[in-house]
Amino acid sequence: MRTGVATVPLDYGRCPRWLFERMTRLGRGITVAIVEEFGPEEMLKRLSDPVWFQSLGCVMGFDWNSSGLTVTTMGALKEAVRGLEPELGFYVCGGKRVSRNTPEETQKWGEKMGWDEIKTANLVNASKMAAKVDSSLVQDGFSIYAHNLLFTNSGKWAVVQQGMNIDAQKARRYHWLSDGVTDFCEEPHSGIASDLRLKPLNLTAKDSHENKEISAGLVKEEPAAFLKNFQSLAKANAKEMPRVSSPAGSSLGAQGRLPGFTDMELNNVEFHWHPVVSEKFDLKRLKKTVEKAHFLEPKRFTDLLAGEGIGPKTIRALSLVAELVYGAKPSYEDPARYTFAVGGKDGTPFPVDRATYDRTLAAIEKGIARSKMNQREIDKAKERLETVTYPF
Repeated sequence: MRTGVATVPLDYGRCPRWLFERMTRLGRGITVAIVEEFGPEEMLKRLSDPVWFQSLGCVMGFDWNSSGLTVTTMGALKEAVRGLEPELGFYVCGGKRVSRNTPEETQKWGEKMGWDEIKTANLVNASKMAAKVDSSLVQDGFSIYAHNLLFTNSGKWAVVQQGMNIDAQKARRYHWLSDGVTDFCEEPHSGIASDLRLKPLNLTAKDSHENKEISAGLVKEEPAAFLKNFQSLAKANAKEMPRVSSPAGSSLGAQGRLPGFTDMELNNVEFHWHPVVSEKFDLKRLKKTVEKAHFLEPKRFTDLLAGEGIGPKTIRALSLVAELVYGAKPSYEDPARYTFAVGGKDGTPFPVDRATYDRTLAAIEKGIARSKMNQREIDKAKERLETVTYPF
């Protein structure tokens, strides 16, 4: 497993101080036990699995189906390792209100530990790219609001971040792990679990490869042609869109020009192309962004995405032209799919891996036993652990 996504109900409120303090103490014991037993990279692997992460939050005592589990668990882990980072070789940066400070925190750790600039730069880039991919390439309606970067002395890293969809009253958690991620922009996710299936613009899918290649080419070689084609798509005011119809043949909507904007209105028809109800683009801003990107001469789509000012709307506009003008369809398949840490009792998606299951339980139980808690708290933690496991 490399990465994952979990979708949970959106919840509001705060974690009581008494609970957070105990979560921190238990989190410290579990983290120390796993790092001592298996090494810091193992802690990254486990936190990158959405099911294991959810189980950890339950063991630590937070609501099992609350969006707050993500933010609170990560906050507790950050406090748990505070002061122990060099000893453990395990670091936690970022959070909810300080998510934008993650690159700066990472940079400071690099300077403090005397790491070479390339190593630190790679960690900072991983943080920025993971955030951009999940906000711009997987346009699923979830706005990222919490971001944590975790890394080790070896330069391995993981990202745990969460987005919210107020309309759906859901939060979706995204997990990343450096192992196996060779291209940030093409299927970096695996082991995704979600109860909310959507039809997002998914440019991380392999089926979107051609669409991305053309998008990058439009910026690198033909920005003027792109802008011209984009405007031509809205040339007819309030007329049916040419060559764009649903499989049943019904009209999907119309496009028109407003002062400084392109306005696209799509009818509420079930289809797989451009799942948006209303789309408006600031043409002057789009022109400025594309010309700036052209000046930077991106060699590939990843370089384009990493550019300053390149966000969801710019990516969407490029993808739209690449499809309607050049026929390169992107994927609208939700990357969310189910995963299990150790398998399922009915053999789905694979039989229970008892050896891995036993090692996981042993590590957590050892962490509980080693943590500085009284016996009553330890017994309660073990009871919570039993509620998220089952005999077989």
